[in-house]
Amino acid sequence: MQLATGAWFDPLNPAEIGSLDKHSNPNVLTLDKGTSKLAQSCVAQTTMVEVERFDGEVLETTVFAPPAVAHP
Repeated sequence: MQLATGAWFDPLNPAEIGSLDKHSNPNVLTLDKGTSKLAQSCVAQTTMVEVERFDGEVLETTVFAPPAVAHP
């Protein structure tokens, strides 16, 4: 299976570590670790995952919505 890259990270609850990503960013599956102190290139983009069907409600993608701003 191949998962396309480029989606923006859109967590269901940004304050919760491991929160469900609503926009399917594959970077949540791999380590954020450079190849070396010199190169800082990304490590191999391969990983083993367990996939299961999601039968829950389709979540709204909110990554493109502007953040809420408090007005005085």
